[in-house]
Amino acid sequence: MPDDDSHSTKAHRSPWNKGKLIGAKPPLRPNQVWSIRTRLLIERRTRDLALFNLAIDSKLRGCDVVALRVEDVAPNGYAVDRATVRQKKTGRPVKFELTDQTRQAVDDFLREAGKRPGEYLFTGRRGRDRAMTTRQYARLLADWVTSIGLDPRVFGTHSLRRTKATLIYRRTGNLRAVQLLLGHTKIESTVRYLGIEVDDALAIAEQVDV
Repeated sequence: MPDDDSHSTKAHRSPWNKGKLIGAKPPLRPNQVWSIRTRLLIERRTRDLALFNLAIDSKLRGCDVVALRVEDVAPNGYAVDRATVRQKKTGRPVKFELTDQTRQAVDDFLREAGKRPGEYLFTGRRGRDRAMTTRQYARLLADWVTSIGLDPRVFGTHSLRRTKATLIYRRTGNLRAVQLLLGHTKIESTVRYLGIEVDDALAIAEQVDV
């Protein structure tokens, strides 16, 4: 029979998710994206602006964002229109576009930081030869969302991956396009990822005449 001490230990053990919001992190809304961009511009946080814009455009997982090297997006010293990166999770390549504002942000950062091909694009406190960690990336995101009055417990790095993908789906209803952009191997994964409900599917079907 367990003694009193064992009961006491169990009673004081806190659950791992105590005080945490569990579940899929929601995407940012367009107005929230612009609010963060504006603040980063005003504060002249060149690296953070490049990281934020690139994370949204690339739709990459956090581990892939921090692993980006200069040549992945700027092989000739300036940002390209389109890039291809091999995902760590699946090993499959995924293509993404860089908008004008993202290319400008990346170019400004490359010039200011003196980055060269072969180097990690985003580094942390461990030196230029070490990539920023996903934990550092998550802390930066928490700072960004807090700066515009959002709860950092609600949003995560996956919020940036989902932001543009969700917007594309809502505007086009094209699941296949979103699947390709996210690098999912199965359409079912994209459906779950976007949280698509039956009503969403029916609304899309109603727009198609045969």
